[in-house]
Amino acid sequence: MLGNFRVSRDGRDVTLPASRKVRALLAYLALAPRGVTRGRLCELLWEVPNDPRGELRWCLSKLRGILDEPDRKRVQTRGNAIGLDLSDCFVDAVEIGRLTQEGIQTIEPDRLKEASEYFAGDFLEGLEIERSPQFSTWLVAQRHRFRACHTALLEHLAESVSGEEALGYLEKWAQFAPFDRRAHEVLLNALGRSGRIREGEEHLAATARLFEAEGLDSKPISDAWRAARTGAGAAASPAIATTPLPPAGAVETTAAAPRRASIAVMPFVDRTTNRDASDRTASGLTRDVITRLAKMRSAFVIAYATVQALHERAMSPEEAGRTLNVDYVVSGALLRQGNRLMVAVELIETRTARIIWAETFDNKLDEALQVLDEVGNRIVALIASEVETIERNRAILRPPNSLDAWAAHHRGLWHMYRFDRENNQHAQHYFELAVRLDPTFARAYAGLSFTHFQNAFQGWTEREKEVDEAFAAAGQSLMIDDHDPAAHWAMGRALWLRGTQEKSLSELERAVDLSPNFALGHYTLAFIHSQSGDPHAAIRYADHSRHLSPFDPLLFGMLGTRAMAHIRLGQFEEAAEWAVRASARPNAHAHISGIAAYCLALAGRLEEARVLMASIRKTIPNYGIEDFLAAFRFAPDGVALWCKAAKLID
Repeated sequence: MLGNFRVSRDGRDVTLPASRKVRALLAYLALAPRGVTRGRLCELLWEVPNDPRGELRWCLSKLRGILDEPDRKRVQTRGNAIGLDLSDCFVDAVEIGRLTQEGIQTIEPDRLKEASEYFAGDFLEGLEIERSPQFSTWLVAQRHRFRACHTALLEHLAESVSGEEALGYLEKWAQFAPFDRRAHEVLLNALGRSGRIREGEEHLAATARLFEAEGLDSKPISDAWRAARTGAGAAASPAIATTPLPPAGAVETTAAAPRRASIAVMPFVDRTTNRDASDRTASGLTRDVITRLAKMRSAFVIAYATVQALHERAMSPEEAGRTLNVDYVVSGALLRQGNRLMVAVELIETRTARIIWAETFDNKLDEALQVLDEVGNRIVALIASEVETIERNRAILRPPNSLDAWAAHHRGLWHMYRFDRENNQHAQHYFELAVRLDPTFARAYAGLSFTHFQNAFQGWTEREKEVDEAFAAAGQSLMIDDHDPAAHWAMGRALWLRGTQEKSLSELERAVDLSPNFALGHYTLAFIHSQSGDPHAAIRYADHSRHLSPFDPLLFGMLGTRAMAHIRLGQFEEAAEWAVRASARPNAHAHISGIAAYCLALAGRLEEARVLMASIRKTIPNYGIEDFLAAFRFAPDGVALWCKAAKLID
């Protein structure tokens, strides 16, 4: 499908029907991850057919003639769904998709070279179908997607090989991504290092004209060429040599600026047919997502005016991401059908063309503004969570001596979320490294405060000293960035350790006011209310935090706080169910298992409670109610209940 569409069997091309719709149907089903309903296929290929089901049956009969064999049925129908079983076939586009999701940067150069040869042209080249708008939309999206995959392959091949071969891939990369500043910078660097000054000057001049015609700034590329010429010297080697690519970052940042993850949220597309031209729902949702992401303060977010300008130039999300030189691109589309609103969103890693996360939100449109607000909340929280996960995992794979402040911070998060004493010490070390490398990094101070909080809460070191350290680090975070919700979250936890609950709640409420999508702020409000505040509020906050971040590393805490709130309401069986779920989380610490054991005891499930307590004491001998109560701050009635549970177990 990458080039002119063809099917071959045993090395010989199969004669295909003249019908474009048969080929289009085959291509669409080949890429579909699961069976597709007949209704969907009719909508896709026939705008106003006389007999859509009949035409679809005719096309399917042609597909069976192409794909099926007497003992092998590849066209499969199950009820109303149609699909293809191509498990014994090779499909170039499917293989490229698999390699991209596997991670291009992890694949051996020989395999990358082989994959790059699959691109004989554009996706389904020449297969446009008139009066099939839904297929045309799908086709354009797939073409953009596979061009991005091709570009990512070329970029990583340019990094993986050397000599003339590297130059060839660099030239192709710059050709396929003409507005990707990094492509031109790396190519010019290679030309400069090899002494090919004339070629470099010619490439720079052509690139500058191209950028200026589009209203883009070519100065960074000119600066890169001057640096390359300076470094080349009179005795440059005739061999082409490449240097490691610089880290991606937003175009607005400078080389000296501290690095942060960067995100571009491209304007959402409204795919609703016959919509009112004055309807600005899609642009409103885009602006809302950008604003909310920016309020999270965890990444650099490109302004709406910039992404809108690129969108108006018909740039695909992937192309725009490379033009802006950002780490991640968000794209989306919304569709209204009757009383339902569907919003599909993708988060793509720019340099690998890998889809990190994709989700479709399907809601009733009873209250349009409320639905859009809820969808915006979920989108922002999930994007922030996915980006943090990727950055944490990337940081842990880097050599410790190569870390910048951003990577050190995320390596600290990786250790912090393991919730044991040794990993907490490692986390503290990396947060301290991050603030040494960048004393203006508010989030790193917030992380450092959390490690001191853990030392005090878990009883790993002397409590009073750790309480003071947690408060001091949170104060540093606030002084650096009073608008960062994580800074107020850290201060709220530190104040809770100090026993000033009202001030603690005030800081935490400030955190969620600054960023309503900040799941940890909602969770910590639940944590405090579950012990000595309003248990009903604790349940609401706990549920909202899980709704915002359903795969959060602190999910065990969100579940555990709900359990403690149910205990205070006298709902022991409900408490036991939530607590058992919390203790089953892989990173749950001893106090979470303690909550579960005591909740089970109060629910009358003593055997389960004793088994769980015995498992705690395998790692913490003599763990008991004194350790549990020392960690939390329960009201007197709560203390009495937990002591009753402990007596039932022992």
